[in-house]
Amino acid sequence: MTAPILITGGGQRIGLAFAKACLEQSQPVIVTYRTYRPAVDALQKAGAQCIHADFSTNEGIDAFIKTLTGKTDRLRAIIHNASDWMPETDGADPTEVMDAMMQIHAMTPYRLNLAFRALLENSDTPTDIIHMTDYVVEKGSAKHIAYAASKAALANLTLSFSRLLAPRVKVNSIAPSLIMFNGSDGHAYRAKTLKKSLLGIEPGEEVAVKTLWFLLDNPYITGRTLPLDGGRHLV
Repeated sequence: MTAPILITGGGQRIGLAFAKACLEQSQPVIVTYRTYRPAVDALQKAGAQCIHADFSTNEGIDAFIKTLTGKTDRLRAIIHNASDWMPETDGADPTEVMDAMMQIHAMTPYRLNLAFRALLENSDTPTDIIHMTDYVVEKGSAKHIAYAASKAALANLTLSFSRLLAPRVKVNSIAPSLIMFNGSDGHAYRAKTLKKSLLGIEPGEEVAVKTLWFLLDNPYITGRTLPLDGGRHLV
């Protein structure tokens, strides 16, 4: 039986697109979601195992680890896609902001990678961990300082876990910039944002799906971060 791919935060956007792509290729998936959306029902009808998980607390992480280990004895890969976006604002407690960002982007992948190591290593072929980081790791962010720092921590986890788990498990990151706009984004914002990259397009989630497949299929890449930013670093 084919081992499933675990996708955290798979109820929308990139996580949802990749879950659908896996199911189309008869690759079993286990998807976590924090907020219910109709897409969760659609995934379940298509054959995905969907598990509600709240990674904002250590108790939530504990509960998910217990649930997943009761459902499977192996994993093909873990895609750490669950994310949150919390800016520094005048009314926000900076300690709470930093704690929240580090919890979801660093603590959760750290603990899940350790907890599910045996599930990943219970295979005759190489398996994968892929961290979804962010372009801001390179540049920082004046408006999302804690977010950028937590994604940088996740990028560093890529290096450490690739050392720890080699050669059985490959560990890599993808660092996207603009992939797709939100429906609420206005015309002026979209035009301004498109000018931030050399290619100047909204590529859509399919580019992330292709990059994920590339890393999963390639047996000779580990400990690397692949930029997915349309040449933004050169603008």
